[in-house]
Amino acid sequence: MDDEQCTKKQKVEKVVTKSEGKAQIFVTEKVFYNPVQEFNRDLSIGVLKIFARDRINKLSEKDVKVGTPRDAEGRKGITILEALSATGLRSIRYAKEVEGVRQVVANDISEKAVASIRQNVLYNGVESLVTPHCQDASLFMYEHRRNRFDAVDLDPYGCPSTFLDSAVQCVSDDGMLLVTATDMAVLAGNVPETCYCKYGATSVKSKSCHEIALRILLQYIASTAGRYGRYIVPLLSISVDFYIRVFVKVFTSHDKCKENANKIGMLYQCKGCKSVSFQPFVTRKSPKNYKLSNAPAVDKLCKHCQHEHQMGGPIWLGPLHDREFVSRLLSNLDTMELGTLKRMEGVLTMIHEELDTPLYYNLDSLMSTVKCHVPPMLTFRSALLNAGYKVSYSHASKISIKTDAPNDVVWDIVRAWEKEHPVKREKLAADSPAARILNAPSTTDISLAMHPLANPISRQRHLSRFQQNPTVNWGPGVRSRTRVDLENTAEDSKKVRNQNKNSKKKSAMVERQMVQQ
Repeated sequence: MDDEQCTKKQKVEKVVTKSEGKAQIFVTEKVFYNPVQEFNRDLSIGVLKIFARDRINKLSEKDVKVGTPRDAEGRKGITILEALSATGLRSIRYAKEVEGVRQVVANDISEKAVASIRQNVLYNGVESLVTPHCQDASLFMYEHRRNRFDAVDLDPYGCPSTFLDSAVQCVSDDGMLLVTATDMAVLAGNVPETCYCKYGATSVKSKSCHEIALRILLQYIASTAGRYGRYIVPLLSISVDFYIRVFVKVFTSHDKCKENANKIGMLYQCKGCKSVSFQPFVTRKSPKNYKLSNAPAVDKLCKHCQHEHQMGGPIWLGPLHDREFVSRLLSNLDTMELGTLKRMEGVLTMIHEELDTPLYYNLDSLMSTVKCHVPPMLTFRSALLNAGYKVSYSHASKISIKTDAPNDVVWDIVRAWEKEHPVKREKLAADSPAARILNAPSTTDISLAMHPLANPISRQRHLSRFQQNPTVNWGPGVRSRTRVDLENTAEDSKKVRNQNKNSKKKSAMVERQMVQQ
């Protein structure tokens, strides 16, 4: 017995089977998997279906000798790289659900993750389409700057900026880049210095922070691509749940790169009333002639409330979406079998209704500035339409007002509503934003009568536009930890086990002392 060595009992690794779409995978505790992002994966499949169809049609029009891609068996199709694959679920779903896929490379730096990918690929019978690969994502993409992919998918834990330099080089001309960012605290203005380090831009705390996050990410992608004579065209940009996701096409043209300079600029937000102004870096005089913008874009003090401004940016000032592409995606939803189809219809319908103007107002915040009751949303929208301006929701907020009306008109509407629902002026400080805005004269005739176009289609149809938290501990998850069966294992988490641990130790100590006495 003394000669026998005691061997440590190995912990049995828990393996869980998960089904999503047409894929079924094995998930272990050492490989990251987040079921909450099913909407992300469903939306990506829908977008790639349209992209693959267009891509193959374009290539079919060309002569086979000059560039139609075919594999060893003579099949046409697109190539996809999932640079950070983890379980391989997304790659497997691309192979099984997107028509016209020639090859999917499922890459991950973790050997355990790649072993899991191989197992899942074989189990789903897609080994002819999905190639598991173990390498640093950036290094792998740098190695494919010549042999490029038609689509590159980046879905990291947190910030994607470290992968974008290599990604914009390894995606083919007229190819697609799909990028997710989950570091919303950084992008939403909580730590502007960290945002600058990661994205080369500073964010401001704003009620439209989710759209600011999208525009910061797009300007970073555009700036990164511009170094290599490439430019981007956003097809779809969404802010949902706890992350943002952008789908952009990448092209090569030195002349078009220069156009990015007038699509990127700074934003100025008043500290008092939160009015926002923009300033592009350059303005366009002719197709190939640009000039610097006149500065400053705003006075030192806000003209509405006489408070100072905060500066943020640079941000993307161009369109967030391609309306034609979104329309085609909406019209093809009926042919897709996806778990989050109803939500996709609601979100895409709102996006299709959105105006191209940067940022949006928050109705509650507007009325809170002047300490006044909040009007019905349709009443405020009607006032803008009656004044001759356009208005829409933003898909990022239930109480958003996106309009092409200037700040002056918006505050005129606020003053018109306050006249019918007066606040107690005597309680307002003379130098407060509320007093200065309400005491200012109006310059626009405002009608609060109901407008027939005030109620948008997405609202009339009661579409599922905004997600409710589906499970406990809902969120981006924990790095390098699998999110499996949250509802059943939440109580066994380390955070729960450690609750009241000090009081438990004290109780045990008191019991021992009593026994000794």
